Amino acid sequence: MGAKKVYAVGIGPGGEAYMTAQARAAMEAADVICGYTVYVDLVKPLYPEKETYTTTMMKEIDRCRWAMEQADAGRTVAMVCSGDAGVYGMAGLLIQMTEQFPEVEVEVVSGITAALSGAAILGAPVGHDFCVISLSDLLTPWEVIEERLDAAGRGDFNVVLYNPRSKKRVHLLDRACEIIGKYRSPETVCGWAKNIGREGEEKKIVTLAQLPAEPIDMFTTVFIGSSNTKVYGDQMVTPRGYEKK
Repeated sequence: MGAKKVYAVGIGPGGEAYMTAQARAAMEAADVICGYTVYVDLVKPLYPEKETYTTTMMKEIDRCRWAMEQADAGRTVAMVCSGDAGVYGMAGLLIQMTEQFPEVEVEVVSGITAALSGAAILGAPVGHDFCVISLSDLLTPWEVIEERLDAAGRGDFNVVLYNPRSKKRVHLLDRACEIIGKYRSPETVCGWAKNIGREGEEKKIVTLAQLPAEPIDMFTTVFIGSSNTKVYGDQMVTPRGYEKK
């Protein structure tokens, strides 16, 4: 009987160049790689000989339970997640399930989340305090999301928005800009990055007033600058304040 282990692996944006050596080692050690279909398809070419198991969106509990059952039977499983496994990923749910599978060890393998990989494409927009807020209201009530947006705006945080706009939730980004706009100038520097580290990668720097009209979708990460964020050439920077010393 092998070790009862599940790796919760953050694969970053999905390209090999963005994967850590630790992530590669975890997938190499696994008997089976599982995850959301889109994410498994990103790593499958790297491990063509590996068994894979996929589920569609909204089947997260089923996917994690399958992984834990396989590990409990003695197989080593790598659950792959886009970005970081602990940032809107499966790491937390897998750890919660150890109550039902006490002999299974869950090891979390960190990855580059979109707030960081997207920031690098745009320059240094999160060079000072920032927060990450998902606009998806599937698991969090919209009223709670609005409160968090208001608090972030009031605190003059750089704000990184995940899941900014889907076909069904077209208006939510507009509302987020409206809430933060209570505390920021319409000229506040903002940016977005799409298909980070993948084919079709795009980026653009705009103002807060322009942001709602941009072609933003679920593959886009949005950056709303603080009152101190500036543009240098074609890059977005939030100064830490070293020059004031």
